[in-house]
Amino acid sequence: MTGMKRRHFLHSTLTLPAIAQALSAMSLPAQATVQLARPQWRADPFALGVASGEPRPDSVLLWTRLYPGPAVPGQSASERQQQAFFEAQSGMRADQFCAVSYEIFSDEALTKRVQRGEFITHARRGWSVHVRAQGLRPDRPYWYRFQSGAAQSPVGRTRTAPAPDAVVPRLRLALASCQHYEQGHYAAHADISRQDLALVLFVGDYIYESTNPKYIVRPHTGGLPSTLPAYRERHALYKLDADLRACHAAHPWICTWDDHEVENDYANDQNRSYTDPAAFLARRAAAYQAYFEHMPVWPVAPGSGDGPQGLDDLDFAQPRIYQHYAWGQLADLWTLDCRQYRSPQPCRDPIKGGGRVVVSCQESEAAERTMLGQEQAQWLAQGLAASRRQWRLLAQSTQISSTGVNTPVGRSIFTDGWDGYSAARRQLLQTVVDAKVNNVVALGGDVHQNVAAQLRLEPNNPQSPIVASEFVATSITSRGMGEFALARIRASNPDILHARSDERGYALVDITPERMHTQFLTTPFPAQAGAKLQLQAQFQVLAGQAGVQAVN
Repeated sequence: MTGMKRRHFLHSTLTLPAIAQALSAMSLPAQATVQLARPQWRADPFALGVASGEPRPDSVLLWTRLYPGPAVPGQSASERQQQAFFEAQSGMRADQFCAVSYEIFSDEALTKRVQRGEFITHARRGWSVHVRAQGLRPDRPYWYRFQSGAAQSPVGRTRTAPAPDAVVPRLRLALASCQHYEQGHYAAHADISRQDLALVLFVGDYIYESTNPKYIVRPHTGGLPSTLPAYRERHALYKLDADLRACHAAHPWICTWDDHEVENDYANDQNRSYTDPAAFLARRAAAYQAYFEHMPVWPVAPGSGDGPQGLDDLDFAQPRIYQHYAWGQLADLWTLDCRQYRSPQPCRDPIKGGGRVVVSCQESEAAERTMLGQEQAQWLAQGLAASRRQWRLLAQSTQISSTGVNTPVGRSIFTDGWDGYSAARRQLLQTVVDAKVNNVVALGGDVHQNVAAQLRLEPNNPQSPIVASEFVATSITSRGMGEFALARIRASNPDILHARSDERGYALVDITPERMHTQFLTTPFPAQAGAKLQLQAQFQVLAGQAGVQAVN
């Protein structure tokens, strides 16, 4: 198609919802001339599959990215090599725009189409596509697909949330995190894809920037990513896994991040190497941009409550990812960001920053230390105080219950976890008390072990009442700690009813008005391709009774 005035093109060919998305996606002046390409694909542009996320009663976010495969299979490709390969496989230039059409159906046979439209994408957003499908019916499954030129994507299945006032008998979700590509296969994702679920809740470490030569089952391509092209390549490598693609295509996802999406143990503008903050923030912005380009997630616009940000108006230096979701009258769910706003870890090594195990770290108890930042903490406190639903779920990236170890010279803690932010943890749990709400359950990941624990204002003090419950899912693939260290943690923390780090998998969480039932489904480390997951343990929280209970 030859160049034409953008405004004329949009009003003559796109549906009204697509017009708004295309205007936002282009980020060009109203009178700019747009050159729309006609791609001639020589390879499948939907190699990374499709995904959906952020389910609301009337909307869902649909995702794909035009990616015709790796430029240098099995190796790292430069930015120029990636661009040249894309141009050769698509017949498009990198400075052109491309219309990607989408269809949404109310039946699996794809005979009842309810929406169709087009989304305009371009190289500056990595050829990614984020369609905010609106006007859908609550609590309904939908099927969707994309098309670019003659190429058609796989079909994905998604589901909207129930209406805010709907009486909902059940919410079934998978809790997952920590999927180091090198350390195992995604048998857990294969299992999740076959489950009957409302959603997948993924709480961090979607990619790993790091490597460990001792535990490589299948290698990363490229070294340590620090630029936008390198982070894009790492995300693409993960998405090329068939089991991960199947899991995205099977269910809508709700996500937050942890540290490995950028760099291990980073805290706000600080990293382990004490890099100049301005230089690190540039790297962080590149990592954040690559994350959003590859996920069915889009940041919240500042000052918009929980509304989405304009697709290309975002400042990736400070994107807001924390959000609130409701599931009828059954549950409120808050996703939290435990990385972008936190204080640096206490008692840091002057040579090697980040987290470490220390004894008697008084700095960890300082009242001004924060995990969530003031604005996010206030937002959560207001949400909890206003909540009138049966269950209140706090989805955050790590373990809240204490993992410190009693030693002859004092209690040792790992400073990157909530133990390094003990005043912030107490403030979080005091917020629950002050809100006068019950049925609060924290859902976490990060620590590569299954955990069922009680949450008290004073950890492990039987005189301090239990105010909330906690489930932490083990990693999808990432290696856990040794049994000797974990045995010492269990012995020093009676609030932990269950902790095992030797197996990989996820947690299957089944919520009804009467109880929350959690099954830890696992396979030995390293996870093998096609491995069958088994039940490791199961626990429940009964409505109106704070604290987890074993289920035999």
